Amino acid sequence: MKASAFVYPWDVNGDPQAAGRIAALGVGQVTLAAAYHSTRALTPRHPRHRIVTAEHAAVLYPADARWDGRELRPYAAGDWAPGDAYGEAAAALAEAGLEVHTWVVLAHNSRLGAEHPHTSVVNAYGDRYPWAPCIAQPATRAYLTDLAAEAAVRPGARGTELESLGWYGLAHLHAHDKTGGVGLGEAGQYLMSLCFCPACRQGYGAQGLDADELAAAVRAALEPLWRGEAADEGWADVEKLLGEGMAAATRAWREETARTLQEAAVAAVRAAAPDGFQVLLHADPVSYHCGANAGVDPAHILSVADGVVVPCTGGPGALAPFAEQRRGVLAANLTVVSGMGGSPGTLAADAARARALGATELRLYHAGLASDGDLELVRAALSGG
Repeated sequence: MKASAFVYPWDVNGDPQAAGRIAALGVGQVTLAAAYHSTRALTPRHPRHRIVTAEHAAVLYPADARWDGRELRPYAAGDWAPGDAYGEAAAALAEAGLEVHTWVVLAHNSRLGAEHPHTSVVNAYGDRYPWAPCIAQPATRAYLTDLAAEAAVRPGARGTELESLGWYGLAHLHAHDKTGGVGLGEAGQYLMSLCFCPACRQGYGAQGLDADELAAAVRAALEPLWRGEAADEGWADVEKLLGEGMAAATRAWREETARTLQEAAVAAVRAAAPDGFQVLLHADPVSYHCGANAGVDPAHILSVADGVVVPCTGGPGALAPFAEQRRGVLAANLTVVSGMGGSPGTLAADAARARALGATELRLYHAGLASDGDLELVRAALSGG
């Protein structure tokens, strides 16, 4: 089964051994970050550094002239990925015999929200989420669609993986995050992720809802959760707390907004890409879920993209709804960094279980972050040793 390892440019650039070491794992492909969010990352083998601090979301290559004069535009990376960091790393990885695909993070950008607050998701209490661009706003949608096309189709890339191409919400780790004091469950996460910016208020109106009444209903629905009466039955709890009609109308607005953005972004990538270019989405089969793995309808997304990348570290159950469609690439994403909750020692068994459930490929998170011991376990698993 084809395997690809996630990699950052700073894992490779400045380390002449990195590309060969990744190829020696037994993967045939790398998924290399071309546009990425802020992070602090360990580089345990790099000869020049051990910690890389990416201070804000950025493109890791020189942006082109399409952004001239536009208010919303991608930010250049600082000294953590200067110049064409992506291109330099891609060349080294390709020379080592690896097929290179881009890794593009889209609707997740704290600097965008800080500098352009009007672009952010606004909850029912009026709080803004600067890390979460509202994907209903026309200017934001245009920005994300153009970013997808530019960052995905880098020279020499054979495909792309689009992350966070959908709604982002409350569930996002922030610096010294302290939002876990109340267990919100899926229902609370959904209610706290509903957006009330002007575009979304208009969208709710098109669904027959009064936005002020909806916001008041959301706040009232959340009151039991603030008292510690956690809901834990998923969408059924949303319907119970908000009412079936109101819940269905919010979901209809959000799902249509996400679907049309996904269609537009994939179409833009295809228009810019050479023939045979593969377009995958990081996806969750529960359509109302928010986050890096965008909630999607499996049948719809597999009619739009070439396939999906599905998180399987907590178990492979999310594969089944996609496998039922019997089409497209189905890549099981497994964390192989022990210190981040991964299990490289069980990779062979986990991969076999994923394959039995319909996975056609593997994604391994993350070749740059893993220890030497973790990488040795990956190498053994992929070689059958």
